[in-house]
Amino acid sequence: MQVKDITAAIEAVAPLIYQESYDNSGLQVGNNSDELTGVLITLDVTEQVLDEAIARGCNMVVCHHPVIFSGLKRITGRNYVERIVYKAIKNDIIIYAAHTNLDNMYTGVNAKIAEKLGLTNIKILAPKTDTLSKLYTYAPMEAAPKVLEALFAAGAGHVGKYSECSFNAPGTGTFRAAEDATPAIGEAGGKREWVDEVKIEVLVERHQQAAVLRALFSTHPYEEVAYELIPLPNANQQIGAGMVGTLPQPMDETAFLGLLKQQMKAGIIRHTELSGKKIQKVAICGGSGSFLLNDAICAGADVFVTADYKYHQFFDAEGKIIIADIGHYESEQYTGEIFEAILKEKFPTFAVLLSNSSTNPVKYF
Repeated sequence: MQVKDITAAIEAVAPLIYQESYDNSGLQVGNNSDELTGVLITLDVTEQVLDEAIARGCNMVVCHHPVIFSGLKRITGRNYVERIVYKAIKNDIIIYAAHTNLDNMYTGVNAKIAEKLGLTNIKILAPKTDTLSKLYTYAPMEAAPKVLEALFAAGAGHVGKYSECSFNAPGTGTFRAAEDATPAIGEAGGKREWVDEVKIEVLVERHQQAAVLRALFSTHPYEEVAYELIPLPNANQQIGAGMVGTLPQPMDETAFLGLLKQQMKAGIIRHTELSGKKIQKVAICGGSGSFLLNDAICAGADVFVTADYKYHQFFDAEGKIIIADIGHYESEQYTGEIFEAILKEKFPTFAVLLSNSSTNPVKYF
């Protein structure tokens, strides 16, 4: 088992291309070709976590929060980041992070919170609008089914919960092959050809564009493949920030806060003034989610569960919604379960362990 096998499994679920611009997800320390003895999963990397990895025979740590966010000019141990990187290198421990790319997945961090709270009818709260393209291509009638199958196999044609979606229209294509061409139909330097063709249209997600185009070029019979790949402004309902869902039954506000505190193991919940209304629609965002408040209000949520709210930001609720700040660590503590499920499904006999170390830097008196 090599590092690249683990990273490929995680990135198949949470492609790095969907991390935010400020983020630094991916391989942080180590080499993709390094051999592995075991993987330890954690929310954060600390020196204690590295000691645990060594003690439990794991030479790779998979975490949610990157330990390296900006460039390191030196590694002298003057702060915790430098000490962690130094210790990892010295002990041949690989560090890999999947952060906002996992946050932005429909099956990612927010889905795990929704699962813990028992929410149903879950949807992305703020879908991304820059992840889809429409591929148009043209194939001879007899070759079209093979081309279409190759596009589907490469990941094209997904629309929400549906796969193998396409639109196909018959038409007539024309071309004239040059003297030095190798045409699949007609002769080089010959007359203009009129060919019965199918126009194929499929959606392609950004992370699959390269694979889909390779599939197109490798299966299409023409020497020169005609195609257009056009970016779309459509919202992608499978990728984006936050999530919104509904409780099976409406709950009193205090009862919901009790459920939230219990399920998320929160030492304390900071919240805005209660309204006396029932809670049923719940918006959530693991980690720092204040930027999604207006989205939560527009979605008609009764409460917005997130973390890292500042004092003056609580005023922004303006009585339209209850803000419930449960703490950053508390909101993302179950992320390890996502990594564990991905890796154990792919590598059921390999050592994939959840860390026993609490990495929460915030303590409650």
